[in-house]
Amino acid sequence: MADGDGQVIGDQIAALPMRWDNKGKLWVLMVTSRDTGRWVMPKGWRIDGKKPWKAAGIEALEEAGAVGRIGRKEIGQYHYDKRLDDGGSVWCRVRVYPMLVEKLLPRWKERRERKRHWFTPHQAAKRVMEPELAELLRHLENEAHKRPEIRPLYKVKAP
Repeated sequence: MADGDGQVIGDQIAALPMRWDNKGKLWVLMVTSRDTGRWVMPKGWRIDGKKPWKAAGIEALEEAGAVGRIGRKEIGQYHYDKRLDDGGSVWCRVRVYPMLVEKLLPRWKERRERKRHWFTPHQAAKRVMEPELAELLRHLENEAHKRPEIRPLYKVKAP
């Protein structure tokens, strides 16, 4: 896939694991990247034969040990320059799917390679390196429960 300038674009998917506390405050779960240790969302390449939101749910399970309901509609996109193992890089578009976390597993696939931590969207926005992702997180701070992409994930009425 290429953009208007002919630049190669990788197509990735991400889950944004979230929860509300008893006071109605939104928290998002971030993980550290394996290579640099920077804070990111669970993300990865599309998986052949899987719907993109299902693949995002798999990433959340493998990278963060998060289990829950994932939305079928993306809540946004961001772009970043992904470093490849061969030293090259590829410009990637990441489609973000909301995930309402029901539980965190104490043992998960990448637990020895990553840390996970709950942040408010504002705190998370200050820790990520991608400006578009930071903007997406800042917009969620006060409006997440109103977003039509997130509302179907609730068992009960939104806070």
